[in-house]
Parts: sequence; structure tokens; C-alpha cells
Amino acid sequence: MTFLSLIKGALAGACLTGALIAPAVAQTTKVRVALGDTISVETLAYVVALERAKDRGVDYELTSFAKEDLAIQAVVNGQADLGIGTPYAVAQKSKAPLRGVFQVTRLVFFPVAEKSIKTWKDLDGQPMTFHARGTGTEAIGNILAERNGIKFGQRNYVAGSENRVIAMMNGQIKATILDLANKNLLMSKAGDRFTVLPGLDEKASDEILFVKSDWMAQNAQKVDVIVEEFARFWSELAANPAVADQERQKRGLLKDVPKELLADVTKFYAEAVQNGVFDKTGGSPTAIKADFVFYTQAGQMTGKPEELKVEDFWDFGPLERARKKIGS
Repeated sequence: MTFLSLIKGALAGACLTGALIAPAVAQTTKVRVALGDTISVETLAYVVALERAKDRGVDYELTSFAKEDLAIQAVVNGQADLGIGTPYAVAQKSKAPLRGVFQVTRLVFFPVAEKSIKTWKDLDGQPMTFHARGTGTEAIGNILAERNGIKFGQRNYVAGSENRVIAMMNGQIKATILDLANKNLLMSKAGDRFTVLPGLDEKASDEILFVKSDWMAQNAQKVDVIVEEFARFWSELAANPAVADQERQKRGLLKDVPKELLADVTKFYAEAVQNGVFDKTGGSPTAIKADFVFYTQAGQMTGKPEELKVEDFWDFGPLERARKKIGS
């Protein structure tokens, strides 16, 4: 089996649906979850947390969207109840009452380019490929371009770091921004063809768990259970990254992913925890204020960051209750 076929196999399975309802909560309506990413090793932890919530009676249906903005709009339009993405720009522009409830991941991404591109100056006027319009990868690109005094040429969008790896390997794109796992994969397979450019030290929110405030008011118990399971599992990951693969095997998750890729699950989560991708705190007012600085500098939010109000974008009630319950 070739490298590219392995990667393509990892993208199989765009929708997971919760099944049995435990008697603890006994809800009949599934929580519709919109994910602005692919279901893969990198998002396995999300599925584990949702499965644990399902064990407690909060049944769910998870749909993976090709573009993050589609996942966000699904929540805005009421087609989904809960989203996983970065909704700051949409929330500010549309005035939709979107509220973050848990910081799922932080931005730990790496600019990669063909070997002929040795510095950021070499990318001046050149095309650049991002995950999707308005996402963290584009925010990083905007900041790095400004700091290095360049302007990108054509902007292209290819959802999923895995797909951008394929495009790089095929010579379809020359430069992009990849997550930790796929940067390592690309360099291990073709380090002689590509280079890693200097990136950012800041770790703003990449994906957050968010809901519409009116839906949360009507489904407070479900939100509390889901946030509690995310908080509990993130704490477990911090203590023992191997728990992700243990849960995968126990629950039979990612069945369509080739065994060769699943062999690196623990390695990925160990590196991700070490590099700060998963923060067990799940977010804080201080972290969100740092997000405001990052996303205004990136041009995705407007106004002065110090004047933006955390409560207009986040509701820390569920997370505070979760922390008290699990003792973190």
C-alpha cells in the first residue's frame, strides 16, 4: 500500500452517529455536532469525549464538513446544535449568539514549503494554501506575512492537513501550513524535498467547542455533560497520552483507518500534549483575551482587542461546573 493511499484511507468515514442511550440522562433527541475538520487520528480525542458523553445518555450525531465555515454556519442556521471550529469572526460579523464552552485545541502549526523556498521573502507574491478561509491556518499566514514584510499571491484552500500533504507530495502546491502530525509525516517521507519555515510561538485557540446561547439555555444538562467529558478526557491525556489509543481500541473507533497509521496514535498525542496542542485547562478568560490579540492581528476580528468582551464570545459556566466536579 502506498503512502498516498494510506493517507486517503485515513479520510474515510465523514459521519459518526451515537447509538445506545444510557439511562442516566435518557434523552431521545441527538445532539447534532458539526465538525469543521476530518475524522482522523488528530480528531480521535473529540470522538472519545463525545462517546463518553453518550455513555451518560447524551446521544449525538457527528458530521464532518469539508470547510470549517460550513460547520459554523450549520450551528448559526440551526442545522447543528454544537460546533467544533473557530467561530470568532462569524460571531462578531453576524452578531449570532455563539458562545465558546471549551478550548479543544490550540494553534500549533508549521509553515512548510518546497526546498527552493528558503526564507519567507521567497514567498513574496507566491501562492499559499490554507485549510479554509478565515481559519487558524490563514490567521497564522496573515501574521507571518506581515511580520516578514511580504504579501501572498493567490490564496488557495484545501481542507484537511492530510489533503495538503497529498497536494505537496504531488507537486500541486508549493507552500502550506500543516498541523504537527502531518508536518512530521511530510518531512519523514520527503524531507529532502521540503523545508519548515519559522513559525509562531503564540498558541491561540485553534478549535473550540461552541453553541448558540439560546440552545444552551434549553439544553443546559446536555452541554454540562459534554463539557465535563471533554475536560475529564483532556486531563487524562495530559497525564497519559496513551489513553487515546486505549479508548480507540476499547470502543472500536477509526475502523476504516489503516493499521499502519493507527500505530502512531500514542506518538501523536504524546507530541501534541508536549507541544501544547491540548491544554487541560480547557480555556480561560486570559486565554480568550490572547485569542482576541491574535485574531485581530490576523485581520479576522475587528476592533481593539482590549475592548472586546470575553462574555460576548464565551460562557464559562459549563467549564467551571465541570472543573468543580472533576476536581481540576
